[in-house]
Amino acid sequence: MAVPKQHRSKSRQGQRRMHLFIKKLTLVACKKCGKEVLPHTLCENCGTYRSRTFLDVLAKLTKKERKQKQKELTAQEEHPPAGGQSKDLSAEELSKR
Repeated sequence: MAVPKQHRSKSRQGQRRMHLFIKKLTLVACKKCGKEVLPHTLCENCGTYRSRTFLDVLAKLTKKERKQKQKELTAQEEHPPAGGQSKDLSAEELSKR
């Protein structure tokens, strides 16, 4: 039976295991709908990736769900998320601020 030759301190044990930890997920906002998604992945909410539509999210929904989802998507397109895009302001509007 194998027996350890020397005592391994908690410090050395921690140094050995320092790469074994859970990393925090990095999320980015979808450019179309503003919902947070993993980087380099398709947005499940609106079905777009890199400003192109790849998935029809309305296809598998019932008529009632489709109508509600379409309403949400049109509302999001009218009022885009304020995350990264700012509206261009004229000189008059800038002076008011």
